[in-house]
Amino acid sequence: MVLLHVLFEHAVGYALLALKEVEEISLLQPQVEESVLNLGKFHNIVRLVAFCPFASSQVALENANAVSEGVVHEDLRLLLETHLPSKKKKVLLGVGDPKIGAAIQEELGYNCQTGGVIAEILRGVRLHFHNLVKGLTDLSACKAQLGLGHSYSRAKVKFNVNRVDNMIIQSISLLDQLDKDINTFSMRVREWYGYHFPELVKIINDNATYCRLAQFIGNRRELNEDKLEKLEELTMDGAKAKAILDASRSSMGMDISAIDLINIESFSSRVVSLSEYRQSLHTYLRSKMSQVAPSLSALIGEAVGARLIAHAGSLTNLAKYPASTVQILGAEKALFRALKTRGNTPKYGLIFHSTFIGRAAAKNKGRISRYLANKCSIASRIDCFSEVPTSVFGEKLREQVEERLSFYETGEIPRKNLDVMKEAMVQETSEKPKKKKKQKPQEVPQENGMEDPPISFSKPKKKKSFSKEELMSSDLEETAGSTSIPKRKRSTPEEETVNDPEEAGHRSGSKKKRKFSKEEPVSSGPEEAAGKSSSKKKKKFHKASQED
Repeated sequence: MVLLHVLFEHAVGYALLALKEVEEISLLQPQVEESVLNLGKFHNIVRLVAFCPFASSQVALENANAVSEGVVHEDLRLLLETHLPSKKKKVLLGVGDPKIGAAIQEELGYNCQTGGVIAEILRGVRLHFHNLVKGLTDLSACKAQLGLGHSYSRAKVKFNVNRVDNMIIQSISLLDQLDKDINTFSMRVREWYGYHFPELVKIINDNATYCRLAQFIGNRRELNEDKLEKLEELTMDGAKAKAILDASRSSMGMDISAIDLINIESFSSRVVSLSEYRQSLHTYLRSKMSQVAPSLSALIGEAVGARLIAHAGSLTNLAKYPASTVQILGAEKALFRALKTRGNTPKYGLIFHSTFIGRAAAKNKGRISRYLANKCSIASRIDCFSEVPTSVFGEKLREQVEERLSFYETGEIPRKNLDVMKEAMVQETSEKPKKKKKQKPQEVPQENGMEDPPISFSKPKKKKSFSKEELMSSDLEETAGSTSIPKRKRSTPEEETVNDPEEAGHRSGSKKKRKFSKEEPVSSGPEEAAGKSSSKKKKKFHKASQED
């Protein structure tokens, strides 16, 4: 006979309930559905076997997280191993979540079942749980559920405040909105104050400066030489201040009343305060970008990087995008219109606001936008998945884009990405102790290491293709070459080709080159060894000497 048990997870603890025989319950599902609402009938079907209460709210939160992730907690393991029968084949455990059921079946060996009659029984247990457990009231059960729900939601929503990107999204959205509002309000001030002093519009172009001057000047008839110094401070230009003073004396504007001036000055002060807040918000955005996405901000700028993050929804979403999507991010309407009409697709989206595309020639804008989107994708992934935020990689990627721009204009070949990333890794490790004197000796062996591989890689090829005697002769050749010219190892092959013209002709083909490597130690060794092997050389390289 198979015994059916049901596991129920509640905010106050785990409950294990026993039911009647499996065959009888499975055949009577309509009767079970009817008995769920009636407590007396439900008691005839379900019997509480064990109840394991949680010690504290923190333990309840740990168990809730474990159940949601499909992990068997130690409290649940202890309950099942203690109160379930030892013969696991005769036990069938009903659970509500398939994840926790699979985990229990894998770790503990009990057969688990979900859905069907189990769902109806769990619905009845949830309804009558405070009546099944002694000492538990409906009010205390509701309070426990509410407290666990709040703590569970808080734990799921919890994030690292140092790497938050939601603040960047809100900041750049507010910054764009402020730009629109400041422009609209400044045009209103220009039209409003322009009736009284129309010449000021042509002299001052900046909106914030115009609002400050409108607030300071007020009635143009009261402007005199005493206010010239203050005008110079506001305009940051003595010529413009003098022009404003001269224009006020011969202005064609109409007279204005005192109440109108008061309203213009109050509205101008609001616009000035908005512009000042806009500057402080931009400073805040720069500090946030340096914390969340330093590489991306170093590569493409804080504003454009923040717009990319805001358009993608988060830094994680931007890191998941391919470079082709980052390239046209923000130009979705143009893309789908081009696909619909079978026209030319857009070459760039939000990255058009960067300085690189504006500096490129018209024929190279598409190429540099594709290259820039590639680097932006790399920078966003570095920012998203690196543990310690750093701007070293962003600066190196920016140098690569600069080199690519110069390559399009002058044809100068840029550095490889592998070399640039190695430099960035070295710079990142050297910046941690912040000692500039120790940076130079670290760079020297790397440069030598980049030059040595062609020599070190040639040795294993000789070991595979030649015998021991030939290897011994090649070692003699290297030692002889090192004693003669210790600093320049690369110059020895060129000198050997000059001394032996027959061997130089055999360097053109791969097979001939192998033959040349066999005889190379003899030619570079002493003159006596060269004299003894000269007869063999003439036989082997007779054809090559004729060609020469």
